[in-house]
Amino acid sequence: MQGLQQRCSADLAHLDLSPSPTTSPSPYATSFSIDGAESAEEKIQRLISEHPVIIFSRSGCCMCHVMKKLLATIGVNPTVIELDDHEIAALPVAPDCDPLSPNAGHTTQPPPAVFIGGTCIGGVDSLVALHLSGHLVPKLVEVGALWV
Repeated sequence: MQGLQQRCSADLAHLDLSPSPTTSPSPYATSFSIDGAESAEEKIQRLISEHPVIIFSRSGCCMCHVMKKLLATIGVNPTVIELDDHEIAALPVAPDCDPLSPNAGHTTQPPPAVFIGGTCIGGVDSLVALHLSGHLVPKLVEVGALWV
């Protein structure tokens, strides 16, 4: 499993997306296995496409905890990936990003960022707003992350 180091605790995975010079297989090989030739952007895009609900976070991010708790309350167990500071730049930004937001002009979505069905929902504010508007559960059902 070139280019990937993973530390797991319960429902959290830490991925080192930087290429690794070693070719020996890791004892932590999982479905997160990554081709060593992939860039961080390609790895993140692949993870987004492979998981119906995925949260990208910084280590120890309390807002990620809030997002996980909200989704768990609904009955969804999202994949959570902790990124290092140098990996944050590889996160794609939501295409409908508000130009007046504090992150305007940024080319990445600052963590935590949740993706549902391959679409960037945004941060905790966007997730809560989607839930309060009544659109979160139907979206989760649509992508197969929740059965009703």
